[in-house]
This record gives sequence, C-alpha cells and structure tokens, in this order.
Amino acid sequence: MFWTIAAALSAAIWAGLLLARGRFWRADQRLPDAPDPGNWPDVVAVIPARDEAESIAEVVAAHAATDYPGRFALVVVDDASSDGTPDLARAAAAGSGREVHVIAAPDLPAGWTGKLNAVAAGVRAAGEIAPEARWLLLTDADIRHAPGTLRRLVALGEARGLTLVSLMARLDARGLWGGLLIPAFVFFFQKLYPFPLVNDPRSRVFGAAGGCMLVRRAALEAGGGIAAIRDRVIDDCALGGLLKRQGTVWLGLADREAVSLRDNRALSSIWSMVARTAYTQLRHSPLLLAGTVLGMALTYLAGPLAVLLAPFHGNWPAALLGALAWSLMALAWAPTLRLYARPLWQGFLLPVAGLLYTGMTISSAIAHWKGRGGRWKGRSYP
Repeated sequence: MFWTIAAALSAAIWAGLLLARGRFWRADQRLPDAPDPGNWPDVVAVIPARDEAESIAEVVAAHAATDYPGRFALVVVDDASSDGTPDLARAAAAGSGREVHVIAAPDLPAGWTGKLNAVAAGVRAAGEIAPEARWLLLTDADIRHAPGTLRRLVALGEARGLTLVSLMARLDARGLWGGLLIPAFVFFFQKLYPFPLVNDPRSRVFGAAGGCMLVRRAALEAGGGIAAIRDRVIDDCALGGLLKRQGTVWLGLADREAVSLRDNRALSSIWSMVARTAYTQLRHSPLLLAGTVLGMALTYLAGPLAVLLAPFHGNWPAALLGALAWSLMALAWAPTLRLYARPLWQGFLLPVAGLLYTGMTISSAIAHWKGRGGRWKGRSYP
C-alpha cells in the first residue's frame, strides 16, 4: 500500500506540473526580435566585481564590442578585489572607443550585502555619467554578452514598455557534473519561477536572473532604488518583484546572447553556488526545510524507487505508477535538455540530480545554523 500511494502521488504531481504552473517546462521563453525604436536611448551598464580576474577582461571587452546604436557607457565597480580586477578591466577597455569607468565600491554599510552596495554605487555613478539614461544594464562580472544582445534587449523593452528585461544566461554545462546538474538547475529555476507566469502581468509570480537585467531607471527609482532590497541575498528575484510592482517584466532563457564564464565542471563549484542561497529561499525555516526534503523525495525519488525496488516489494501496480511518474519527469525535462544539447535519455537521471540538490539544500541550512549563511567571496550573511 505504501508504494502504491507514494507512486500515485508522484505521478499526480508530475501530471499537475505538466499541465499547470504556466507550463514552465517547455522552456520556450526566448528573447524575441522587436522593432527598432528609431531613437535609441542612452544605456549604462553596471558590473559589480570582487576578485574576478579570471573573467573581467573578457567581459569588459565583450561589452565594449556591442553594436548598440545609441550611447552606451560601462561602470565596473571594484568591491575590494585583491587579484588585480580593476587594472584588468581598465586594460581591456583601453582603445575600445566605448565609455568605460572603473570605480571603487564604498565601505560596506550595516544591513547591506556586498554586491548590492557595489551595484548601488554603480547606479549612482551612472546618474552622474549619463543623467538622461533611460535604461540600466545590471549584469555580472562573469557574464559575456554577444554584440547584439543589448540592442535586442532595449528594442524589446521599448516596444513593450517593460520595466525589466532579463535573460537567464547560458551556464557552463561541461563535464560529468556540469552536464548533469546545470540543465537540472535551469529546470528547477524555471519550476520555482515559471517564466510564462513571471511575464504575465495578471500573475503575481515574479523573478529575474541576475546575470542579465535591463532595468528601466524610472521604475527602479519609483520602487525605492537598490536600497529597497539592500539586504537580499537572492537579490535578482527581489529586484524582479520590485520592478513587477511598477509595471510589466519579461524573463527568458538565453542561448548565446549571454553566456556565463563560470566553470561548473567540479561538483564543489555547483554545490557552493546552490548552497549559498538555498536555505535563504526557504526563509531559514526548519519546517519549510523538512517539507522541502519530503517534497523532493516524493516528487523525484518515489516513482523511480517504486520501479527499481519492485522485485523486493512485489507491488507491480505501484511499479507501473512509478514508471509513469518517472516518464513524466523525463518528458518535462526534455526541452531544457535540448537547450543544452544533452541526450534525451538523460531525462531519466533527473532523480539523481534531485537527490544531489536536496543535499545542497540541507548543506545550506547547516551552514546557516553554524553562522556561515550566504557565504560568498569571503563574506557571510548569517
């Protein structure tokens, strides 16, 4: 009876996920082409950077090579780097013909995260550099933008009157661990923040992807500016919520428009990325943690276990229900696997990825309990 109930519930969950939550699993929210606005508005990009020597030069050079027809300036905010990040940014900008400003972040005030303190400094500098700039491109120091990305983002924002245009950058999915866990990460992110619902002005669901966020400056100011989210560790989605309260937002998946340079081949790299914010996502609640672990087990493990353990429990109807649940989850993952050029048979490995991400979530909670929550780049936000 146990296996019948567990497998039936798992199959029902997957049927519901396929039919509800905006059908997030289709992974079909891609950056559309929009008509040129005619008069291209000024744009300033803001990049907070802390010890980003491995990627900052390539990122700055890519921004400098943009084909954006209007005025474009770039502000790199060095957040007390110890690896020569600001010098590398200046060298990459030399002779590019674009405005590139490298400034230092102010001392970290109480109640602020380091990244948002740097972003706020960059936004203030943008106001001085280009007072008429209509858009701010908030991006990361490890995200390489294609030459036409900014032009397409602005065209969409202008055509639809959006307050935010955001792309989830294409992540590095090389190697054993990257190939398994990164497409699963992208799938889980879409499930948590269903892109079609984020993009629906009638829905209260909000979200954004911090690697690429084109923000309408007036909407940001109307929402209270960066100071309104100054203590948020999951700052991109917090900003998405703030800007959706000001108007309509759009969130999509990047192919080559924005590419992350972060190396995800090591399990430890992915583990630290997820564990940094997983327990924050659960609002530091032990009850929500317990519910999440139970929910992950029921959603991702019950079906496969009902199949694999059938010779031992002998409940073949439960095994059939488990096979149905397992097949539905593989079907749901398929569009994201195609996006990352992964074989479709990998869909049946989603339970393995789910088990590992559950472990990362538990690890995140343990770090919080030890006073090391949100640890990143030498800082911790317990």
